[in-house]
Amino acid sequence: MEYPFAGHWLVQNSPADRVPSHGTRLFATSHSIDFTPVDRNGRFAPMTLASLFLPEPPERFVGFGRAVTAPLSGVVRAVHDGEPDHAAFRGFPSVGYAATQAKRVREGWLGLAGNHVIIERDGVFVALCHLRRGSVCVRPGQLVECGEVVAGCGNSGNSTEPHVHVQAMDSADPQRASAVSILFPGGLPRNGIVVSA
Repeated sequence: MEYPFAGHWLVQNSPADRVPSHGTRLFATSHSIDFTPVDRNGRFAPMTLASLFLPEPPERFVGFGRAVTAPLSGVVRAVHDGEPDHAAFRGFPSVGYAATQAKRVREGWLGLAGNHVIIERDGVFVALCHLRRGSVCVRPGQLVECGEVVAGCGNSGNSTEPHVHVQAMDSADPQRASAVSILFPGGLPRNGIVVSA
């Protein structure tokens, strides 16, 4: 696949560092990867003392709304939009946010993925998750070309700050699918690396 974005993005939860990459195999996430948009200096958003204690609006982050593109050409198989972009948590409140994880798991795929698009090519289904509410600009059955804008980066679902979660599966139904390994040009980036596309 190609990277589903342009600009600078920090790699997090990479399967190059561990599998399952997100600590679970639920919903075919074992080989998934996260990309968090950053500025040229590698920052997500200006950091203040308040950032350690208070939730922050997602609009404060440099990548909120940044274009998310199709990482491969294929057919859109699923779309979900309408979930809210909630506050971001970078400091101590993230502990409280983590305490709500069980609720999101009970809500299933939608509770975790938030707004998302799933694209299929040759029996592989690639999900792009945590998209900005109201930004999805494709529909099921639509043919998309690699590099075509499909949505904007958001903070919906299981997300503590605006980022894009990418995973590949052998089915459009994450509750029944098995994970498929992913690869990008130049290999699979490790955690902490900033990739540019």
